[in-house]
Amino acid sequence: MATVLFYISSKQKIAWVKKSFIIYGFIFSITAISVLTLFVMEHKAAFKQLIQYTIPVHEDNQLSPEERKLSKHTIQKKVKMDVPKIEQLPELPRGCEVTSLSMLLRHNDIRIDKIELAQQVKKDPTPYTKKDGEIFFGNPYRGFVGDMYSFDTPGMGVYHKPIAALAKRYAGDRVKDLTGNDFKTIITELNHKRPVWVIINTTYDKLPESQFTTWNTKDGKIDITMKQHSVLITGYDENYIYFNDPLNFAEKAPIDEFQAAWEQMGKQAITID
Repeated sequence: MATVLFYISSKQKIAWVKKSFIIYGFIFSITAISVLTLFVMEHKAAFKQLIQYTIPVHEDNQLSPEERKLSKHTIQKKVKMDVPKIEQLPELPRGCEVTSLSMLLRHNDIRIDKIELAQQVKKDPTPYTKKDGEIFFGNPYRGFVGDMYSFDTPGMGVYHKPIAALAKRYAGDRVKDLTGNDFKTIITELNHKRPVWVIINTTYDKLPESQFTTWNTKDGKIDITMKQHSVLITGYDENYIYFNDPLNFAEKAPIDEFQAAWEQMGKQAITID
């Protein structure tokens, strides 16, 4: 009888011990989660900065297959490439687009002179006319508008499509027209050591509406600014975007201002893979 009682007592003790372990385990888990939560809240800024430079640039469900492949790489805090500068003056007063393209091509070991590119880029031959107070001129999306070689006659410039087409003559399918993508796409390309050709303006900041004018083209009305410019982006850090400016106006600009100006000009960008 004593043996039976001892056996029952032992089983009760074992059950109680097991139950105690479960209770203490539950309490420990709750305590650990609470402590971890407090730690994360106290170091929120550090965690936010860590995540900023380690997560993909885009949400996967918003990416194209090519962008999804690029987004898997860690984004560095700063990138700076040494790309040889080429000046547009004195030969090409309005030739910033082809000069910036020549720098992009040369970075990819394709040596083609800016003058040749100026001759080869598609042109929109529509002459400048003014009627009833309205301007009629070419469409920079179709080709270079006006005179590239002199300020003595009307001229303006060219946008991404003719430049991308010209680049493909030399780099083929390696040319990537990034136009319309988010600015983070440019940052991703820079992380792959690929400079990016862009359309910007000469202030590197968003322009007031007073700096734009509307003119008529064969395709309809478009808003343009005579402050349009093109540079080759070569890097960035936490505060600045770095670039080669064919007019040598500057070498860097605040990121937020530059991005706003780039978006205002239609998010135009090209690179070579």
